[in-house]
Amino acid sequence: MKISVVTACYNCAATIADALASVAAQTHPAVEHVVVDGASSDGTWDVVRTWKASRLVACSERDRGIYDALNKGIARSTGDVIGFLHADDVFAGPDVLAWVAEAFADPEVDAVYGDLQYVRREDPARVVRYWRSGPFDTGLLERGWMPPHPTLYVRRALYERLGGYDVTYRIAADYEFILRLFRTPGLRAAYIPRVMVKMRTGGASNRSLRNIARKSAEDLRALRKHRIGGVHTLVWKNVSKLRQFF
Repeated sequence: MKISVVTACYNCAATIADALASVAAQTHPAVEHVVVDGASSDGTWDVVRTWKASRLVACSERDRGIYDALNKGIARSTGDVIGFLHADDVFAGPDVLAWVAEAFADPEVDAVYGDLQYVRREDPARVVRYWRSGPFDTGLLERGWMPPHPTLYVRRALYERLGGYDVTYRIAADYEFILRLFRTPGLRAAYIPRVMVKMRTGGASNRSLRNIARKSAEDLRALRKHRIGGVHTLVWKNVSKLRQFF
């Protein structure tokens, strides 16, 4: 089984090498790493284009934001299964994609996800939050449940059927896609009860109060679009994050 890992990056020269090394270190033999750089100006592309890895597919061009870049990565990928590793993130260990492949060995499984740790940007060894996903149940969506997007792997056929990320959402297109995916009738999702990704803190969605407000508005728009709950779901979604700190 070939797994494509898509990384969208823009001005991430300080961290992109860690992400590249993390993918290169995976023990699963059939891995394709697709890097889509948004015409960075800080040397990010210099790091990527000089990286020596046979499994790397990379391009650098202007885009309309991270979700446009992710869609480009999906279009360029050739794997049976597609997932993402953001430029600030790393896999929790070298066997993560082997776990993913093992879960997808069951042909009935459509999607696979696991747990995620938020770590200090300056000290990735220090864990700040632990996002434990738990097994999926359709009733959880109305209570604000979602898996960590960086741990989510989906069969290519589902992307072809459902489409990619809606770029009219500037911050919450991943949540909109997750709602679209997990409300699919008959979807079978496998949960890996292990930490799959370590994510540095300081992402776009919580970088400022303005971004937090915009994300909440986009989350609510996505919920209403798919007719899954409403304001109470949004409240539960945010309140449930508190336990990740303890």
